[in-house]
Amino acid sequence: MSIKAVIFDLGGVLVRTEDRAPRTKLGLRFGKSYAEMDRVVFNKSSYRASIGEITSREHWQFVMHSLDLPESEIESFYDQFFGGDVVDYEIIKTITALRPQYTTALLSNAWDDLRQLMVKKWKIESAFDQIFISAEIGIAKPDERIYKFTLEKLGIAPEEAVFVDDFIENIEAARVLGMHGIHFKEPEAAMRELRDLLKN
Repeated sequence: MSIKAVIFDLGGVLVRTEDRAPRTKLGLRFGKSYAEMDRVVFNKSSYRASIGEITSREHWQFVMHSLDLPESEIESFYDQFFGGDVVDYEIIKTITALRPQYTTALLSNAWDDLRQLMVKKWKIESAFDQIFISAEIGIAKPDERIYKFTLEKLGIAPEEAVFVDDFIENIEAARVLGMHGIHFKEPEAAMRELRDLLKN
């Protein structure tokens, strides 16, 4: 069965923290390490936001409260925390080039503000035929239901899809269903593996 769709994760694949300095500097303000700052932001309320139980705004309110900061600092804190993140526009070009031979899709565990970021800030939404965001669906990877939902919406069988993600547990869950999986560790290697897979 030939491959018809290529599905990409976003965080850690298309958008990556390439410069740790801004987040490290932010941590110094609160006497926390880089890893500790990560845990401040990516916590239980973060997960709740990723499945749509709360809004991204409500999540950031929890974060501000945990650091004894006023809500008025949400935007500046956000900008500093994600200050080292960059969009890999080379991969975006690769994804765009796959069309129209292949259907392209995004499948991301993300909060309800992701679609707006893709459209207004990064301007990358046009690379994808369909965008699937966990907060909008109410299910997060590696729950098999989000893969089945994605496949159904794309109108394809598992064997007709390639999924690229940086978390091995998400790849393993996709493979259990019969999808092709590429564990993203480094851009060039992942894109080479994708090209080789699409040649077969």
